[in-house]
Amino acid sequence: MTLTSVPTDQDRKMFDSAIAELAGGESAWAGMSLTERADLLGRVHEAVAASAESWVGTASSVKGLDPDSQLVGEEWISGPNPVLSACAVLAESLRALAQKKSPLEGVKFGTAPGGRVSVPVLPHSAYESILLHGFKAEVWMPPGVAASTVRSHAGLAAHRPSLTHGVGLVLGAGNITSIPPLDVLYELIANNRLTLLKLNPVMSRMKAVYEKALAPLIAANLLRIVDGDGADGGYLAHHRGISHVHMTGSAATHDAVVYGPGPEGQARKAANTPLLNKPITSELGGVSPIIVVPGRWTARDLRYQAEHIATMRLHNGGYNCIAGQVVLMSRDWNQKGAFLEELRAAMTRTPERTPWYPGSGDRVASACESYPGAEQVGTGRLLIELTAADNAQTMQTTEYFSPVLGVMELAGSGRAFLDAAISAANQDFVGTLGANVIADPKDIKSMGKGFRTSIAQLHYGTIAVNAWTGVGFLTAAAPWGAFPGHMLEDVQSGLGVVHNALLISEPERTVVTGPFRPFPRSVAHGEFALFPKPPWFVTSRSAKATGRLLSKFAAKPSWARMPAVFAAAFRA
Repeated sequence: MTLTSVPTDQDRKMFDSAIAELAGGESAWAGMSLTERADLLGRVHEAVAASAESWVGTASSVKGLDPDSQLVGEEWISGPNPVLSACAVLAESLRALAQKKSPLEGVKFGTAPGGRVSVPVLPHSAYESILLHGFKAEVWMPPGVAASTVRSHAGLAAHRPSLTHGVGLVLGAGNITSIPPLDVLYELIANNRLTLLKLNPVMSRMKAVYEKALAPLIAANLLRIVDGDGADGGYLAHHRGISHVHMTGSAATHDAVVYGPGPEGQARKAANTPLLNKPITSELGGVSPIIVVPGRWTARDLRYQAEHIATMRLHNGGYNCIAGQVVLMSRDWNQKGAFLEELRAAMTRTPERTPWYPGSGDRVASACESYPGAEQVGTGRLLIELTAADNAQTMQTTEYFSPVLGVMELAGSGRAFLDAAISAANQDFVGTLGANVIADPKDIKSMGKGFRTSIAQLHYGTIAVNAWTGVGFLTAAAPWGAFPGHMLEDVQSGLGVVHNALLISEPERTVVTGPFRPFPRSVAHGEFALFPKPPWFVTSRSAKATGRLLSKFAAKPSWARMPAVFAAAFRA
């Protein structure tokens, strides 16, 4: 973004007009009851469902996917599907508040280490308890926050619907197509703020899709959608009609928005004199660790978890802010070599795809330059086994945002290894958006309460145990964002949260758990999961059909629709 350049006169007039129209819609929004807002979300839900086919088709085209590829399933599962879920749960929360109830009414809270209250958010419905059987998620609140406070404060700005907060700017993500609509919904419902959504240039072809899917919000003068370049984003961020900025992207882009670009911006950052004179929230990336606790695994366990890690890195081509980037393994694990061979094989057999996100090739080349021993595993994919002679800091502090996976070794086993890996992730890795832990249930059980005590020391916004943190992203009721506490001048993975359809106030983190290996091994371990392989796995042979059916189910939930979902999933 270059704040020294400016939009054309025509673009400025268009932007000014859009902001004025939104400002004119603010009074109508302020006068809309919570029930009317829930009804509006119902109409958005219908519009998203009606737009789903064109949404996925356009997104697939943007990313260079063959329409017949199973990878199209990613666009269903991370596109319209989570937006449909968010509309439904947000509407449910508003209806509860309209009846003077908490969105958490009737929810049975638990406890977490350190005097924390935990709030179960997955499964949130009877449907989810079947479709995602074996997967759970809970929100951990900060230490000392009482359960009564959690319940009464849930609702955020919807507690005072007539107190609106102006027009906000959302600088949309360029990688996952559900992110811009989800951010718009959260701004509107959780923050009582109307939105001007500026699309990332990479996603400019999605504009017509979004306008159709979010048409009820546009018709009510609650949303306008524009596209443009960095100069346009800079103009809008500093526009006097914009009260707040929310962005998804990199820490570098965040700093350019807040302090300005180039050396002058860096000097302002050093002096802590931001150019932006309004609040900003953000969801940024980082270097996400994958902690593999050594154990005694079967050959199928090794293969499954290798595919799991390949998914964490290669989903969406590797262009995810939540992509796993560094595997932390024990050098003392006697199955280390066998697991690395499975990991190579999994990354190699994952379907090839076009490196569609701008700059990917340059970032892969940079990784090769930093690590000459990098191994090509498939076209354009790197597996980097760091040795004692390598400079680990580059891998720990560079978000490659491309198909680059590093492997680091630490000493130890059991909880001693887990704690050492957690310490390394907290101290050495940039960002706090998400961390993954893989451990056999019997090894977790052997640690007793100590396992959750160790997890409490892992300072990340979403932690996934035997699951990918992407499950937290896809869970409508779960907050999504960095671990709290970052400052504007050291933003790391961002400020604030999004999604959070139960409107929980000031959550600390989300903890997701899944089955170590689904059916049939999960049955023997008491963690029964119905899917033989999750449909978001990059190696799933039925991802396209399953993803489409899951989205159709989210559009119109029905027990009668469920058998078709499982029939597709079992072809994985």
